[in-house]
Amino acid sequence: MAENDEDSGRGKQKVVKKEIINVTEGSPAWMATFADLVTLLMCFFVLLFAMSTTQQETYKELVKSLRSALGAQAVPESGTREGLTMHPVPSEEKVDSQSVDEIGGMIEKELDDIVSEVRELVLFNKLGGEVSVTKTEAGAVITLSDLLLFSAGGAQLSPKGMEILEKVASVLSKLAYHVKVRGHTDSEPITSPIYPSNWELSSARASTVARLLVANGVPPFYISAEGYAQYHPVASNDTAQGRARNRRVEIVYERDSIARQFEDMYKNRTGN
Repeated sequence: MAENDEDSGRGKQKVVKKEIINVTEGSPAWMATFADLVTLLMCFFVLLFAMSTTQQETYKELVKSLRSALGAQAVPESGTREGLTMHPVPSEEKVDSQSVDEIGGMIEKELDDIVSEVRELVLFNKLGGEVSVTKTEAGAVITLSDLLLFSAGGAQLSPKGMEILEKVASVLSKLAYHVKVRGHTDSEPITSPIYPSNWELSSARASTVARLLVANGVPPFYISAEGYAQYHPVASNDTAQGRARNRRVEIVYERDSIARQFEDMYKNRTGN
């Protein structure tokens, strides 16, 4: 019996199965490819940012660094590469925001001074309705009626027109800015041996005013004369009043011209 029990015990021995788990050390294989892709994307966007920067010197430094790192000469310095063109950046030459504000304030003050002095002249000489001055987006515009300056269809100044223009010139001769004299007519056709059309008449009137301004102290290199005929009306040509308003001469101090003058002065002052 004892032997049978011993044999039975042997037969009932437990078999323990060992489960083998394979453990791989490190990150999964796809992670290396993903990391390379992310790195390349980062380099690509860094290059895009560097090439879009407003400083050419920074770009050149980047080119040198890439060349030394890659050991290649294929990195372009500037020019065209697959449709990409590096242009000179004008913002490097622009003045800073503080100087822009300063120049803008000086321009506005100068335009206000021009308007104020001409209005004072108009009031003192009781020329309301014949001479006016306004400040526009373009600049300061002094408008003189042709009834004050010229006879009908002519370009010879009247005595009163000469007197008024001499007073206007006494104000304008103090200004060192470019001034445009613009002649305008109404839409009524003109035919004469001297003026075949309104182009010639408007140009002749502008030139006459420009010559008188020069003769009274306005530097000639600051003046230009332009004729616009009937093509820039300020009123309807269907009425006598409208045609009278359209027949005019304008003396224009353009905002851009004054701005260029102040920018040059600022650069000379700061040495930039």
